[in-house]
Formats: sequence, structure tokens, C-alpha cells
Amino acid sequence: MDATHATGTTDATTAAGAGAGAPTAAPGAATAVHGYHKQKDEHLKRLRRIEGQIRGLQRMVDEDTYCIDILTQVSASTKALQSFALQLLEEHLRHCVADAALRGGDEIDAKVEEATKAIARLLRT
Repeated sequence: MDATHATGTTDATTAAGAGAGAPTAAPGAATAVHGYHKQKDEHLKRLRRIEGQIRGLQRMVDEDTYCIDILTQVSASTKALQSFALQLLEEHLRHCVADAALRGGDEIDAKVEEATKAIARLLRT
């Protein structure tokens, strides 16, 4: 879940059943398929809901809503983003890291390190 991975520009593999010998596209290729691919519509729906929560926060500030009520909404928005991040991380582990494990070599070490750093970033938030 590094910056390039989150933007969908690395770790391209085929969709269902990706495994050893799966074709890999060049970084930035439009054919990239990531662990979240099958749930993409659900993720976009979820992110639009979170975006609505953020807009609601802006509206609350604009309308001079009581501080504690705004903080309650900030907490709800934060939890929603954290939950989304954990789901995305799980999909990354199941797809990208598992695929690298099947391929073997140095790629698995790189994917595990990448996932470990992503987890560390999530824990800092």
C-alpha cells in the first residue's frame, strides 16, 4: 500500500486465479489488476459515503455546530477510513502478497516489507 501501489500503478497481475506465471504488466499500464479489483464498485461506494461524511463536517463547521458534535463526526469518519484501509490491506495480502509468494524469489521479501511498512503507517494514525 505504498503511494504507487495505492494509486494503482504497480503490481499488475491477471484477475481471478492469478498465480505462478501470471502475466505482469509494466508499471502504470492500464491493464493492472489489484487485490481490490473484484470489490472496486463496493469500495467506490464506501469512499463516496466517507466523502459525504467529510462534506457533512464542513457543513457542521459552516453552521457553527457544537464542538463535541463535530468531534463525534470526526471520530466516525476516521473509523470509516480505518475500516476501509484494513479491508484494502487484507485484499493486498490475499492477492498481491500471496501472488508474490507463489512466484518466489526476492519479490516475496519486497511484498512483505511493503505490507509491513503499510501496517506501520496505519498504526501511526
